Amino acid sequence: MRIVVFGAGGRAGRRVVALAVERGHEVTPVVRDRTRYAAGDLVDAVEGDVTDAGRVQELVAGQDAVIMTAVRLDVPATEFYTAAARALVSARPRRLVAVGIGTMLEVEPGIAVHDSPDFPAEHRAFSLGHVAQLDTFRAAPVDVDWVVLAPPPIVLADEPAAGPYATGGSLVLPGTTFSYGDLAAALVDEAEKPRHHRALVAIAR
Repeated sequence: MRIVVFGAGGRAGRRVVALAVERGHEVTPVVRDRTRYAAGDLVDAVEGDVTDAGRVQELVAGQDAVIMTAVRLDVPATEFYTAAARALVSARPRRLVAVGIGTMLEVEPGIAVHDSPDFPAEHRAFSLGHVAQLDTFRAAPVDVDWVVLAPPPIVLADEPAAGPYATGGSLVLPGTTFSYGDLAAALVDEAEKPRHHRALVAIAR
């Protein structure tokens, strides 16, 4: 397959690129500032801002799948994720797989983790940014085949994949250990062989 990865310089993105290449795919890693990686392991990365609709369309054209792992911490999360989702949707990808966040999952129907009484207020805005991304995808034309994968609401370990993982709906799944390697495996799996369509999907191990 031909797969373009936005956010290829991050912990999830690097794992996704490495795994997709290992599986024999033709991968286009995309980073916002290529000069940061000129001497590193992303020398083949191309430059592109995932919120720039014109540039996104250029990069998505001809690709079999798009994997979105990009993040910005220097702009409001809702602003970034909404703009990124709109740009991605406007490019009409054949398959779009995006990273969610565990705090947007529900602890019970109708109640998200970030709505729990003891949830840290300083982290809520970032979680709501992911919700804005999801809402934008939900409003996309029906021919845009997207999925958002949300790992458990914990800090992920920067480790390789550790084995099989489970998938569910919008509720938090049992399981407390998950790594960036696990996340990368789930993202590439969904790009290769789509199992979920136009949905938020919890993943856990």
